Amino acid sequence: SCYFVVSQRLHHSPDLVSFVLELKTVLEVALKCRPECRSIPPPQYYSQLIIEMEDLGWDKLVSIDTEFRTLRLRAEDSSGRQHVVTVKLKPKHPVEAPWCSADLPVPLAMTWTPQSSLGHVHTQFLLLLESLAEFWAVLDEIDEKTWVLEPEKPSRADTMRRIAIANNVSIKVEVDTQHPKMLPECYILVIIANFSSLRLALICMNPDCSILQNLRDVLEIEFPSPATHEKSSFSAECGICYAYRLESAIPDQVCNDPRCGQPFHQACLYEWLRGLPSSRQSFNIVFGECPYCSKPITVKMSTQKP
Repeated sequence: SCYFVVSQRLHHSPDLVSFVLELKTVLEVALKCRPECRSIPPPQYYSQLIIEMEDLGWDKLVSIDTEFRTLRLRAEDSSGRQHVVTVKLKPKHPVEAPWCSADLPVPLAMTWTPQSSLGHVHTQFLLLLESLAEFWAVLDEIDEKTWVLEPEKPSRADTMRRIAIANNVSIKVEVDTQHPKMLPECYILVIIANFSSLRLALICMNPDCSILQNLRDVLEIEFPSPATHEKSSFSAECGICYAYRLESAIPDQVCNDPRCGQPFHQACLYEWLRGLPSSRQSFNIVFGECPYCSKPITVKMSTQKP
């Protein structure tokens, strides 16, 4: 081992200078045998990193890895939302542009020159955050004043919300990052208990109002909210697996018969109908009977997103 070799050289070296020269040779050989160590940055890399962090402010640093390559920097937008950008520095920093990522609904594109620094990254990140402020304000209102069924735990990168209206009734809204108060038209996915298929409603919106207020006006309803309803009121379990969530999916297939209205996961219903001798398939649709009321029911084949 390297320890044994160093100990042996120390024992046989006539003086300290000879030992240091021997140690230098041993370390050079060891580094050549370990390719991962060849990319260790020079001392100037670390001094440059310290200078840049001094200029930026150490209070912006959330964490840094043991190799001093990956940093996580915090930023606060004008509305007080906290964000983090991950910066992975290259060995030839700042000559080489770093790799940056963050929890955003749009690509994080950074301009970089050999004269750039972590301060430039942070400044560009803040500018991008401000350009998305209105977009996040729209979603924050939805998250605060309605029961969001999907995503279960929305991130700052999510642009979609599925909002509960009543049991087995919900609306799926996709918010445009560039026009959060919307374009002249909005496509809303409405899932209704009395229909097995999803219907797209093209609704004209008032650009002076928020998405949530437009939905209230168009549908002439007040959305259930955490202040008025328990979320369990809208978390109907699948009639086959008896669970609400199946991985990330929720029950979105409903029996056509209004007297039944039992919800199912698409995957559960598909597998159930495939196992029935009386079911039949046409292209990607399976026809069969509801497990609860035996009325006709259909489901599309489960598809996985690439």
